[in-house]
Amino acid sequence: MQKKVAIYCRISNQYHTNSESIQNQKQILKNYAQKKRWMIYDIYCDENYSGLYDNRPDFKRMLNDAENGCFSIILCKTQSRFTRNIVTAEKYLHHLFPAWGIQFVTIVEHINSNDRQNKKTMQINSLINEWYCEELSENIKKVFRQKQKQGQFLGNYAPYGYQKSSENKHKLVIDKNTAHIIQFIFEQYAYQKKSYATIAQMLTSQNIPTPSQYKMLQGKDMGRKGIKQYGVWSASTIRNILHNGVYIGHMIQNKENKINFKCKKVVGVSKENWIVAKNTHEPIITYDLFMLCQKNR
Repeated sequence: MQKKVAIYCRISNQYHTNSESIQNQKQILKNYAQKKRWMIYDIYCDENYSGLYDNRPDFKRMLNDAENGCFSIILCKTQSRFTRNIVTAEKYLHHLFPAWGIQFVTIVEHINSNDRQNKKTMQINSLINEWYCEELSENIKKVFRQKQKQGQFLGNYAPYGYQKSSENKHKLVIDKNTAHIIQFIFEQYAYQKKSYATIAQMLTSQNIPTPSQYKMLQGKDMGRKGIKQYGVWSASTIRNILHNGVYIGHMIQNKENKINFKCKKVVGVSKENWIVAKNTHEPIITYDLFMLCQKNR
């Protein structure tokens, strides 16, 4: 009886090169399967997904098919294409795949999970793959920190009141459509002694789009659902604006970080570890007005 094989390809945007493209992986794996006279059940591909995480669409689809007995072999170019997470490797390669009757095969390392002598090789590969990700993450973090110290803006979206320069995406320029709202907020708080909540209510009553809604209207942040064209400003949004030094021309970054390279959850960074670069862009309000608001706080 001809064996059925699932071909799995993955590429991360971090490691994407022409020589390591999805199409390249597909062709190599198809040729190998045909040489072995295995019948290709399906080809599963995840493009621009890190191997550290399991929330890859075709990865999950393949595992579901594997559990349902749709094929008996999973073929990858390398073990790292399947996963770079040591926990995931241990879970599937050494526990679930044997229970499901799945044979795991790679071309480059010549791994065959049916060969008991390959177990140590797979475990060593798992360690190396995870170490590689950790080292890469640390190197990227160092580069980001250096750019932040130089005053380069690294956020996905410019702070409300600003936009990214069309000439340099790491530089902020004033957004004339919203800068006057920032000025209004500071003046109401400093001179009129309005509270956060009162200022929020005033903006809401004038049907002024919130920062999230403004992004949507500009064609940004479209992945978020349930954002109405006009909605309610919150007191916390007003508070964050009033105490953000970006509005006097300072770049303040590294306010939060991921727990580690394997966890996407972010936690706040203590204020003394924030990265502050002064006078990196044109201010919207004066220093005196900003300091008056800090005193009023």
